[in-house]
Amino acid sequence: MTSSDSAAQTPAKVPAKDPWDLPDVSGLVVGVLGGTGPQGKGLAYRLARAGQKVIIGSRAAERARAAAEEIGHGVEGADNAECARRSDLVIVAVPWDGHGKTLESLRAELAGKLVVDCVNPLGFDKKGAYAIKPEEGSAAEQAAALLPDSRVTAAFHHLSAVLLQDPEIEEIDTDVMVLGEERADVEAVQALAGRIPGMRGIFAGRLRNAHQVESLVANLISVNRRYKAHAGLRVTDV
Repeated sequence: MTSSDSAAQTPAKVPAKDPWDLPDVSGLVVGVLGGTGPQGKGLAYRLARAGQKVIIGSRAAERARAAAEEIGHGVEGADNAECARRSDLVIVAVPWDGHGKTLESLRAELAGKLVVDCVNPLGFDKKGAYAIKPEEGSAAEQAAALLPDSRVTAAFHHLSAVLLQDPEIEEIDTDVMVLGEERADVEAVQALAGRIPGMRGIFAGRLRNAHQVESLVANLISVNRRYKAHAGLRVTDV
């Protein structure tokens, strides 16, 4: 066999995928459970302002519709079940104390959906905020356990609701750490984060690493209180 024959039989090496080659998610309908709260409302506003179709959910449809009208930019309001049914990708931004109960009640509506959990299990006392570790390990892992037919990721934990809702701020200068089990799902969420001017979505591991990402919010709250700031995160050298 000649060297040329040997080379012909050797399969060509497939080049590594560019980690910044992300999908087009502009056509996805994004639902925000807990969309009447500060974080949910802020995310809905930023995504809708960027051109995304957004539906916010609440336990009371009337409350969701009132919040949607306040946000503008074509945002719609509905009860949580309708929001989940009509959306391709659903962001969970409900309070931690209602997290498990809310998701358990929406298991059927969230089946087959890409779910993005941004809930931070925190407690507060005289010393300030502190992290709570759920039995499952993290809020995201609790979501994955309660939603076996959904594709659960974790992201959008470290964003300031104040900055998100401020219409005078054009860009949100921060990175979004995204965690998940499937690369395609993580990249879709990274791409969604990148729709908001100033933001990048950064892959930060699998769901088993979500606890420390969720917990870091307690540190950011301490930073904000000391420096009267709305701190976010930037990942360097990426």
